[in-house]
Amino acid sequence: MSVLLVGISHRSAPVPVLERVAVADTDRPKLTDKLMASELVSEAMIISTCNRIEIYAVVDAFHGALSEIGELLADHSGLDVAELHRHAYVRYSEAAVEHLFAVASGLDSMVVGEQQILGQIRAAYAAADTQQAAGRTLHELAQQALRVGKRVHTETGIDSAGSSVVSVALDRAGKLVDGLAGRTAVVVGAGAMGGLAVAHLSRAGIARILVVNRTLERAQHLADTARSNGVDSQAYDLDSLAETVAQADVLVTCTGAVGTVVTLADTHRALAKADRAAGRQLVICDLGLPRDVEPAVAGLPDVTVLDMESLQRDPAAGAAASDEDAARGIVAAELSGYLAGQRQAEVTPTVTALRQRAADVVEAELLRLDSRLPDLDDPERDEVARTVRRVVDKLLHAPTVRVKQLAVTPGGDSYAAALRELFELSPGTAEAVAKPSELSASGLAQFGLGVADGLVAGEDPRARRFTVADDASVQNEADDEGEESR
Repeated sequence: MSVLLVGISHRSAPVPVLERVAVADTDRPKLTDKLMASELVSEAMIISTCNRIEIYAVVDAFHGALSEIGELLADHSGLDVAELHRHAYVRYSEAAVEHLFAVASGLDSMVVGEQQILGQIRAAYAAADTQQAAGRTLHELAQQALRVGKRVHTETGIDSAGSSVVSVALDRAGKLVDGLAGRTAVVVGAGAMGGLAVAHLSRAGIARILVVNRTLERAQHLADTARSNGVDSQAYDLDSLAETVAQADVLVTCTGAVGTVVTLADTHRALAKADRAAGRQLVICDLGLPRDVEPAVAGLPDVTVLDMESLQRDPAAGAAASDEDAARGIVAAELSGYLAGQRQAEVTPTVTALRQRAADVVEAELLRLDSRLPDLDDPERDEVARTVRRVVDKLLHAPTVRVKQLAVTPGGDSYAAALRELFELSPGTAEAVAKPSELSASGLAQFGLGVADGLVAGEDPRARRFTVADDASVQNEADDEGEESR
């Protein structure tokens, strides 16, 4: 079995497409159940953030699983398969692992180096685990990815600016209103992104924060946090949105709701309030996906809307080249070590089967000896048994150690295959894994795709669509901590 990744992100699709394929927290269990209903999928994990949706599946058959996942995404999003394939990317086996490591490190984020993704990956794994959709492969892969991400953030300066989508948006908003100090901000949504917005606004010297949320209790909790940081803050429910916007210089919305939250009518009514000074600017940071703000709001006078599409072009979303290079070096080293460990683990069933075969032969021969030499006393019989087992262990030591060492070399799986052939072994978990050359164009055609020509050496994996990378199956372990995004 190998890991198959099918994803769509800000790097491969425009915001309108991302909005269509976005998976809300409430929809993730249903989509996971549909994935697990497939006979070709044994494990599944869905990462859904404000700028990406990625499905990681442990599959028996590449072509069939790709087709089923594509049809599932098309059904979920309402896009036809042909439209979907123009914006999606596929990674398989080693390339799927490398991509997840890069994502966990913040290298594939809209704001390079942001740390929120660690919490988002952890939340995705926890959701899969709750639904019993994460087995050994995805458990080890997710935990290792989280460990790689933590190492990158610890050992490089990739996140030295502390940037996130929230901070980039609010930095731009501050410039548009001539500084956040002394201003009034409205934060719609009391999840993790809302918490980040409150923290950033507090550090920027905002005078007042009005927290609006569907659940008043959660809004109150976030408002209490702001007050504990010395910022005047009140909590409101969504029915009070127009009232709060009338007082705002900056509005941050990040609800993750399926429908529009900030409507043209509400905004127009808020701006028309008698106590709002004429010409007073309102900057709206729409960080929701799908978008929280009705598009027509951007056409109102004295209103500027900063959405995910405009934030993608912000120079602050980048990272120093040296830090990015260092991060990629860590990802490459971790990937190499991870895959080496997995290749060694893959030969373990063969080694176990070989030792079991030898043990069976020894026991059979000792029984035969008992029948031929019934007069042997117990001490003599025990000494003979120890001697025979010692000889067998010494004969097997070198080949079993060596086959594990050779497993990490190019073509290393052939040595384990040779042992199975020579000794007629049938280890139950030794599975044949399809090589990239066997991933034919006909299989991709089931998903409306063109020829899969694999990743070219040195090529940026983000630049390709529906390409298949090389190598075999993957797994490993670790532990991590993170913060949920929304």
